[in-house]
Amino acid sequence: MFDLSVFTLVHVVISVLGIITGLVVVGGLLAGARLEGWTALFLATTTLTSVTGFGFPFTKVLPPHVVGAVSLVVLAVCLVARYGKRLEGSWRTIYVVTAVTALYLNVFVLVVQLFTKTPPLAQLAPTQQEAPFAVTQALVLALFVWLGWAACRAFGTEKAVTATAQG
Repeated sequence: MFDLSVFTLVHVVISVLGIITGLVVVGGLLAGARLEGWTALFLATTTLTSVTGFGFPFTKVLPPHVVGAVSLVVLAVCLVARYGKRLEGSWRTIYVVTAVTALYLNVFVLVVQLFTKTPPLAQLAPTQQEAPFAVTQALVLALFVWLGWAACRAFGTEKAVTATAQG
């Protein structure tokens, strides 16, 4: 009744879509544009990524469950900022920060999976405690901190361009 390989494939496809659409949305933020369709797809796929992550069999709470829970909290705030508060006042910056954070968490997990499932990377960091893994995650974090800062400057204020572009 429950085919784990099909479920895994669906989860991975949703996750990849979440990352791709998230990159498009962040690109829009950097350009000061609301990409309504892309944003809705990004938030839906990223939420589904976190929700489906809890569908894998487990007997105890592990780091992926914590990341998934944090992601869902971040996404809840993001949804409130975007749709509930309509980007008014400080909610605009909150939206940018939470959208970039949600994308970062997806990419963080992608890096973990790449180091787990890709043999050459797994050899470099078999326990994910080694320097190549730590350096990669640090560079990804630095990139997203910069993207968040730049997106806040470009989109996070009332002065930002608010052109609506349908995705």
